[in-house]
Amino acid sequence: MQGYNCIAVFNEDADRWLMCMRKKDPYKGLLNLVGGKIEPDEEHLSAAYRELEEETSITADDIKLVHLMDYCYPLDDCFVEVYVGRLNKPIKPEGEENRLVWTDLRRNFFDMKHYAGEGNIGHMLEHIKLHSAELLGKVIK
Repeated sequence: MQGYNCIAVFNEDADRWLMCMRKKDPYKGLLNLVGGKIEPDEEHLSAAYRELEEETSITADDIKLVHLMDYCYPLDDCFVEVYVGRLNKPIKPEGEENRLVWTDLRRNFFDMKHYAGEGNIGHMLEHIKLHSAELLGKVIK
């Protein structure tokens, strides 16, 4: 089963999160969270930090990631691990794979015309809100 990660990166004030505009399928032209493939025999948290740095230039020195949830797709023979973190300082993310944008949290992330993941991004944010004090050190609504 192929593993993937998805990383919810919040800015230092925890009032915006980092998204990427997908340049290729799946979800070409839609906003998504950053992430990628877990390599065979790769430790999963290390894979999340690797993908984060490859796609955004954000390193483990800039953020602490916490494993939030998993999605399992037996019919697609894959799973997705979701990680969350808050930057410990202002950073301008840089990456070449997709255009990176900071997005405020007051959008309808269940809108599949604008956001990837069949509504999963909205579900992730709602779950993050439930645990925002412990995950981000700040309550978000």
